[in-house]
Formats: sequence, structure tokens, C-alpha cells
Amino acid sequence: MTNSPAAGPVPPPGCPAHAAPAEAGGGGATGSRAAVPMYGQEFADDPHGAYARMRATFGPIAPVELSPGVYASLVTSYQLGLEILRDTERFAKDPRGWRAVQDGTVGPDNPVAPMLMYRPNALFSDGEAHARLRGAITDSLDRVDPHALSEYVERSAETLIDAFASRGRADLITEYASVLPLLVFNQLFGARPADGPKLVETMMKLFDSGEDAAAANDELLRWISGLVAEKREQLAADVTSWLIAHPSQLADEELMQQIILLMAAGTDPQQNLIANALRLLLSDDRFAGELSGGSMPVEDALDEVLWNDPPMANYGTRFPRYDCEVAGVRLRKGDPVLISYAAANHEAALASDRRSGNRAHLAWSAGAHRCPAERPARVIASVAIERLLDRLPDMELAVPAERLTWRTGPFHRALAALPVRFPAQAAAQAESFAASVSKSAPFDESPGGSQWNPVPSSSTPPAETLSERQPESQQAARRRLLSFLTAWWRGQ
Repeated sequence: MTNSPAAGPVPPPGCPAHAAPAEAGGGGATGSRAAVPMYGQEFADDPHGAYARMRATFGPIAPVELSPGVYASLVTSYQLGLEILRDTERFAKDPRGWRAVQDGTVGPDNPVAPMLMYRPNALFSDGEAHARLRGAITDSLDRVDPHALSEYVERSAETLIDAFASRGRADLITEYASVLPLLVFNQLFGARPADGPKLVETMMKLFDSGEDAAAANDELLRWISGLVAEKREQLAADVTSWLIAHPSQLADEELMQQIILLMAAGTDPQQNLIANALRLLLSDDRFAGELSGGSMPVEDALDEVLWNDPPMANYGTRFPRYDCEVAGVRLRKGDPVLISYAAANHEAALASDRRSGNRAHLAWSAGAHRCPAERPARVIASVAIERLLDRLPDMELAVPAERLTWRTGPFHRALAALPVRFPAQAAAQAESFAASVSKSAPFDESPGGSQWNPVPSSSTPPAETLSERQPESQQAARRRLLSFLTAWWRGQ
């Protein structure tokens, strides 16, 4: 694997070893010598150091390598990033004009293809097609009652915390942050409760990108197809039904693709937002002693993460519609341009230390493609964090923060694990916490709308799942968690 820029010196500006970033983005021989790799562990360990070196060497647009042989240009400037995200005349979101795909350099089996190649959804469309698909998404999400959502997140959080509260230790990635969004989405989209464990397992396989990822993708498509067919027979008060009933009259394939987009955007990135904020709260002295004092520290931590370690650190991909010059750099038609939300935010943050309450960051993107799920995403993250800290107020990291490892990859900012320890709670104490949460709340109060009936939280997890255990691998933790969820759901 190619080393990151931290492994050696970077050639100075004007050196013939690096040509214009447009050539780097196109993947030419010259560009391949200059492009900064973004897929190794060194980049994952110190991305801000890499961004600083890019900015010092190349200016606001740097040539990067997303995976071996896949080149792009990365924008590290806040103002320039904002300009490109808003510029629909020069830059397209639809990737079907990607030059490297058209000439066969990048194929559908490339590791970054699932994140960048065309799908018939709102993320990869422009103009009227985008307005139609996005309208269906935003109108449906706007019908989600934030109070009902908050209460269901609480119940789901209680369920997961009950599974490890008596052990005195947990990995908050595999046992909490990665599963909670899936439980919530299972409810948001109106899936049968019994489908919950399978959905959790399938999505974990997809994001792990292992040998079973392709089969998991096929399984997910079949599951969503069945969900759409079921909802067409009987509409209810859920996002799937609202998409079906929307005036845009989405076809089945369009419905499936919008659901996949929402699930993808609301699972792994949501996990990263929760986990990165928990890491900050548990390791930064500024939050010491305030974790149980109210919601303000949590909201501050979320904003800090969205400024410095956003869940999707480098994305906002655009493709020049024609050859053009931006900030003195020639960008060629069809070569991908990514916005580094993390680098751009950090550059802007350096100009001021007053970030508390400031939400002018680019973590949700900007322009026509700004994330439409910002409100529910913040609700899910803040409630998940607050509930965990309320239940386990003496929780602390099990290893020093600097020893935590980050997952490799060019797009996200994601912890590989988040081990914590805390005073163990007795099973009876965990049950009393769960029973204290309210039972249900309406999800949609429109005339004729059905009730959103969240899974009751008063059920006690099987006793054997709460017994003391020795440290285990992530795979073993996931198997145990899925077993717990299956037994819990069957008891409803």
C-alpha cells in the first residue's frame, strides 16, 4: 500500500514531480507521482497533519489518491469549498460523466465505487430529477415528530445499555453506536420488529466490506423490495409509506434507492457522530465534571466534532461539467473534486476560537445537496449520548485516547473501537431504568394517520446476556449482541 505523506517529504510548489492537480485527478503518470494517498493508516491517524501539508504544498486544491489508481482533487479551503458546493453551473453531482469510469480506469468492483458511482437517488442527481427525489425525502422526513423520535431513541438506547450495564465494560462501537441507528431506522421505515436483528446483521456486513458484503447487498435489496411491496398493500405512519404516498409518485426502483440512501447516510455516519462525540466527552478536560449536568455539554461536543472530526470528513463530490480554472488550478471535465469538510472547517476554525453554538461548518454540506436529515441526526446523536451518560455517569475510556485506532478510508472519520469501563449495574437496576421510560408516543397526528408504536422498553433482557464476561473480539461482541436482540424482540 502506498504510504501517506507523513512517510516522506512532499515536493515543493513548482517542482516538476507534481503537475497541476487536474492531472493528478485524472490519474495520469505525472499525477500519480504527486497525489497524496488517503487510504492508509497513517492518513487515518493524523488527517489534519496531512491536510496542513497539502495546503502548504499545493494551496487550496490538492491532488489525492482515494484508492490505488483512483485520483481526485481535494478542496481544503472553506470559502472555496462553499463556492463549489453552491456552483451548479460549473459542477455536477451526477457521476455518469466521470472520465475514469468512461475510459475503464475505474470499474464497478473498485473499492470506492459504491461511494462515488451513479445510483438513481437524490444524492447523485441534478436539476429537476434531484428536486423531485429530494422533495419526496424532505417532505417525508419533515413528518417525523422529533419528540416521538427522541422517545424511541431513548427506548432503543435503554435496550442496548441493558445488554452490557452489568458487565462494567463495553465497546461502544459494536455494542451501541453502530446498532442504535439501525434500531431507529427499523422503526422509522415501518419494518416488522422481527426484521430488526437481520437488518442489523446485514448492514454490519455491508459496512465491514468483507467477503460477504456483496451477498449482504443483495439481501438488503430483497429486504427493501419486500418492505416496499408490503407498504404498498397497507400504508402506515412511517417514512416508507410517506415516500410511497408522495405526489412525486416514485416508482419501486426509485423508492428502493431513496431508502438505501437514507439508510446509508443514517447508519455509519450516525455511528461516527455518536462515537466521535463520546470520545471527545470522555477524553477532553473541558468537559470533565459536566457530563451529567445537562444537555449543553453534549450539544457543545456535537458541534466540536462537526467542526473538527465530522463523520464524513471528505465527500461532497462534484464533477466539472467542462474544463475550468479554479483558484489557479486547471480542473478537467469529468475528474472528481471532493470537498474536505474536515480540512475546510479546521481552516475556518483557526480564525476564531468561538465555536460554541456556531454551526456554520460544512459537515452537513451546503447548497442544493445539503443533508436533509440534519435535524433527526442531531436528535438521535444527542439523545443517544445523554441517555448513555445518564445511565453510566462514571464511565471512562478503558485505554488512553491517543491509543484509540481509526478506521482507514478516504471518506469517513471513524473509530475502529471505543472501549470503556464503568461501575457495573445489577440486572434489577437495569430493569428499573428501562421500566421508567414512557411506553409510547404518536408518530404522526395527521387525520387518519396511524400510531407509531415503539417497542416497549419494559421487557427484561435474558439474564444470561447480562452475566459477567471476559474481553472479546468485535466479531464475538456482535454475535452476542445479535443473539440478545433476537431474544429481546421475540419477547415482545
